[in-house]
Amino acid sequence: MIQIQGLNKSFNGKKVLDGVDLEVRTGETMVIIGTSGCGKSVLLRHIIGLMRPDRGSVSVDGTELNRIGKRDLYQLRKRFGMLFQGSALFDSLSVEDNVALGLRQHTALTREEIGEKVESKLGMVGMAGSGKLMPAELSGGMKKRVGLARALSMDPEYVLYDEPTTGLDPISADRINDLMAGLQEKLRITSVVVTHDMVSAGRVADRIAMLHQGRIIFCGTPQEIKKSPDERIQRFIRGEAD
Repeated sequence: MIQIQGLNKSFNGKKVLDGVDLEVRTGETMVIIGTSGCGKSVLLRHIIGLMRPDRGSVSVDGTELNRIGKRDLYQLRKRFGMLFQGSALFDSLSVEDNVALGLRQHTALTREEIGEKVESKLGMVGMAGSGKLMPAELSGGMKKRVGLARALSMDPEYVLYDEPTTGLDPISADRINDLMAGLQEKLRITSVVVTHDMVSAGRVADRIAMLHQGRIIFCGTPQEIKKSPDERIQRFIRGEAD
């Protein structure tokens, strides 16, 4: 599991995370919601060790990230896959080469084995046969799916999603939600999804945590959040300004 305790982070004197406490259980999909700029992506980057907290801790299966060296941190990151907000595909590489990147750098698989694995992962996300295409030839939704195939390429135990439906039309967003839910059911991985899309949150979450002014103010099921008496939560759900 992932345990976050008393996490604090400031930038140029501005506090972004102010004592975040959160536990992500093994095998669940935890969705973190909140307004744009509230620190959701900053929290995600702490979970994978891309940022170090000012105070507090992040532990993965009992290993506190702050207490391990770079080599061990790199090894731990191999257990994670991440779908970045903008997909983060390399424009100069084909779809196949983008998905194969981690496999070529971090495994001893043969070229044929890597090719088979890449095609398998592309098939999982509905992009079979697309390996020779370049990112410029893909729609926004297709880029997200290729990014997801790359996130899955190393058979991770954890997958982190940073705003997976942002910038997509409703139909493409719905396909991504279906993929996330289907992969979770099939692979039983632990997922953390950062989003401000309540439709997506309701579709994929086992539990939803709301980040507000640097703190988690709610954590519960999609059904529980709808019944929350907290007006801050209800305004967010309704999309109303303060």
